Amino acid sequence: MMLKFKGELLAALLGVNVLLAVPPASAQEVGEKVTLNFQQAIPNIPGKSLIVVEVEYAPGAASVPHHHAQSAFIYAYVLKGAIESQVNDEEARIYQAGQSWSEAPGALHSISRNASQTEPAKLLAVFVVDSSDKTLTQPVK
Repeated sequence: MMLKFKGELLAALLGVNVLLAVPPASAQEVGEKVTLNFQQAIPNIPGKSLIVVEVEYAPGAASVPHHHAQSAFIYAYVLKGAIESQVNDEEARIYQAGQSWSEAPGALHSISRNASQTEPAKLLAVFVVDSSDKTLTQPVK
């Protein structure tokens, strides 16, 4: 059952990646590469899973505004470069490698992009989510 969920999760992440590859109206590059790093049910919290993804941004790349699964609490940690992020009504902020932030369940992630036009950036996103949630990210329509 875990392998089936992992496959569906990866398909969902890749499906979102395809949606994010559509060129925007501006000159800024859109899209990111999302790689599943870890996924496992949390044994002492029934119905919850821990899912970890790496998100890589090319220079100037960005994600479209999105929501995560309604059950998802997210911890994001910048591994490389600088990421500009804005969650809900908070002020947009640039996080450097070694810095982190969190997102509450149901949050709107209106800005998520590489802060550099010349250097790549990478972050690790750690999700604590209902095991039944198959889609981690939904673009805002």
